[in-house]
Amino acid sequence: MGQLTTHVLDTSAGLPAAGILIDLHALEAGEPRLLSSVVTGSDGRCPGPLIAAEVFHVGRYSLTFHVADYFRGRGLTLPEPPFIEQAIVRIGIAHADQHYHVPLLVSPWSYSVYRGG
Repeated sequence: MGQLTTHVLDTSAGLPAAGILIDLHALEAGEPRLLSSVVTGSDGRCPGPLIAAEVFHVGRYSLTFHVADYFRGRGLTLPEPPFIEQAIVRIGIAHADQHYHVPLLVSPWSYSVYRGG
């Protein structure tokens, strides 16, 4: 069975990014549909897959990582508006029977994402 997972690493501190809110939306005709909202744990990972099994379908999805709130929560002073308020990653799922892992590497000034295993 397929699934979508993620984890977040804070490259500015060299630590897992604990406490980042992540929203997952299905991008369908019309407005995006919120599927789940989760917060990363102390290891920068979500408590489980964002979506899996019979509700994991071929299609387009959006992951919204609320990074400015995370950095403010760590005590960093960010400019207003912050350079990166949210990291929004739009992905396509072509094979719903596969594992899609989307790691995010983030700092207050940059982010990088890739499909992991």
